[in-house]
Amino acid sequence: MLMVRRARHEDLDDLTALLCLLFSLEADFDWDEKKQHQGLNLMLNNSRGCVLVAENENRIVGMCTGQVVISTAEGGPAVLVEDVVVAEEAQGQGVGRALLEAMAAWAREQGATRMQLLADANNTPALQFYQQVGWRRTELICLRQAV
Repeated sequence: MLMVRRARHEDLDDLTALLCLLFSLEADFDWDEKKQHQGLNLMLNNSRGCVLVAENENRIVGMCTGQVVISTAEGGPAVLVEDVVVAEEAQGQGVGRALLEAMAAWAREQGATRMQLLADANNTPALQFYQQVGWRRTELICLRQAV
């Protein structure tokens, strides 16, 4: 039976492995186990962040993260969703939908009125999935710069 819950520190190895799968699909990021483990650990200790896992028969099969940001467009909090990934053998079974529904519930608890996410422009299956579950494209593009 599928269960979505908040991640715990003992989940870090499983979560890091899921990020390896995700980063293999994303052209903008390079896999670095130490960095990804560190980032997840920071997220777990962030009071304005949320790491969710989907568990099926005591095995973690998916995850997503979210962080509260302040949106001037909304005049209040919004949630930036990242790291949505489902193990290949669990795809197409409602895991991603359950994770995003749970993240939306958490976002509402934080007073957010909008969620936003970044997706790889070349990951057609992911883009189709997001559209199916009610996400829509915007005219914005993501830019980044190292500091």
